[in-house]
Amino acid sequence: MMRQIQLTAHVERDPETGLYIGMVPSIPGAHTQAKSLDELQANLKEVVELCMEEMTPEDIDGLPQFVGLQSFSIAV
Repeated sequence: MMRQIQLTAHVERDPETGLYIGMVPSIPGAHTQAKSLDELQANLKEVVELCMEEMTPEDIDGLPQFVGLQSFSIAV
């Protein structure tokens, strides 16, 4: 039986190219880019599935659990 796991992606927009860049920090190699957020989500799901094919069940069970986001500012 397959189970669902919840993952969190970090998404930014490149001001030079206009592309959305997404990465799942807890999974090495899980990053991609796309022209739209819908396309980015599809690409992220695909790349995560490919990365997880190389992971053991223990690796998957050991993935960090999402806690929350913190936003802050600094003076530059």
